[in-house]
Amino acid sequence: MSAAFLRCACAIALAVPVFTAQAEVVIGVDVSTTGPAAAIGIQTNNAIRLWPATLGGEPARYVVLDDGTDVSRAVKNMRKLTSEDKVDAIVGPNTTAAALAGLDVLAETGTPMIALAASSVIVEPLSDPKRAWAFKMPQNDSLMATALVEDMKKKGLKNVAFIGFADSYGDSWWKEFSAAAGDDLKIVAQERFQRTDASVVGQALKIIAAHPDAVLIAGAGTPSALPQKTLLERGYTGAIYQTHGIATLEFLQIGGADVEGTLFPTGPGVVARELPDGNPVKPVAVAFADKYEAQYGKNTMTQFAGDAYGAWMLLDSAVARALMTGAKPGTPAFRAALRDAIEDTRDLVVPNGVLNISKEDHQGFDERARVMGVIRNGRFSYAQ
Repeated sequence: MSAAFLRCACAIALAVPVFTAQAEVVIGVDVSTTGPAAAIGIQTNNAIRLWPATLGGEPARYVVLDDGTDVSRAVKNMRKLTSEDKVDAIVGPNTTAAALAGLDVLAETGTPMIALAASSVIVEPLSDPKRAWAFKMPQNDSLMATALVEDMKKKGLKNVAFIGFADSYGDSWWKEFSAAAGDDLKIVAQERFQRTDASVVGQALKIIAAHPDAVLIAGAGTPSALPQKTLLERGYTGAIYQTHGIATLEFLQIGGADVEGTLFPTGPGVVARELPDGNPVKPVAVAFADKYEAQYGKNTMTQFAGDAYGAWMLLDSAVARALMTGAKPGTPAFRAALRDAIEDTRDLVVPNGVLNISKEDHQGFDERARVMGVIRNGRFSYAQ
C-alpha cells in the first residue's frame, strides 16, 4: 500500500464527523390502572402520557406497567424494571402497601423511587437504609391532617368520628389525625373497612350512635364513597370530611349527590384556577391544568394527575444535575447520582406545591402544598 494512499485514507477519516451516542434515560413506572385503585392509576397514567420525551435534556424512555392493585404484582413489576429494563428510577406505585413492599427492591438494586402513594411511612424513618432510596410526591398525611383539624376547629366542631381503610393507608391517617386532634377534638368512634367491602352498615351505625359533629373518612378513590353514602342513608346529618385521596372523577360519579358539600384537603393543582392570585403555586398549577384538560376535557384535573406530572418535573431537574457528575444513565453510578440529586432538590414548583427535599425530608412539601377543597355542583372546588 503506497504512502500516498495512506495519507489520503487518513485525510478522509479525519474529515468524517464523529457522532457521540446520546445517553437515554430509562424510567420505570408501576401504576394501578386496574383493580380497586384503578381510579387513581388511570389519572396517573393520563398524566404520564403527557410527559415530554426528554429528561435533563437527554432522550428518555418510559416503561409503564400495571400492577392491578396487587402488592405482589407490584413487587414483581419493580423487579422486572430493575433487572430486565435496567431503569434509572421508578415512579410509583400508587398504593402505600405496594410502595412499602418494594423497598427491598430499591435497596438491593440501588434504584431511586418516587412513589405516588401518600403515607409518610414510605419515606420514614430515614434512619432505615432502605428508605434512603425512597421519595414520594403526595403530601404527607400529617400535613393534610393538620389542615383538617384547623378547619374543624374554625367551624367549632368538638366531637369527631373516624372510619378508615383497614390497611396501611388507614393506619397512617389514624396516627396522624389523632395526633393532630390532640386535646382540641374528641374522637368518639374509630371504625375500619376494607377497600373491597360491599357494606359498612355496622360501622356506620356505631358511628351515628356516638353522635359526632363530624366524620372523617380516611380512604382513597371510589371505595371512599361507600361509608359516606351509608352514613347519609342511615340518617347522619353532620359534617363529612374526606382525605386528599378522594380526588378522582370516578369518586364524584359514584358519590353523586351524596358527596355534595364534602370537605377535604387537597393539593393546589386540583383547584388551580380558583386559587388566589398570590398563591405561589398557581402559575405552574394552572399551566398544567390547561395542558391536561386540553387533552382530557374540562374539569378533569386531579391530585393524582398533578402528582404524576410533578414526578416528571422532579426527575427532569434531578437528571440534569446527576448528568453533571459525569455518570452515565444505565449505570449504578448514575442511579446513585440521581438519588443524591433528587435529595438535593430546592424550591422546585410543581403542580401541587413547592419541593424542598433533603436528607431529613424525602417528601419536601410545606403548607404551600395544601388548601381546603369542597365538592360543589359535582366538582372539586376551592373552599379557602
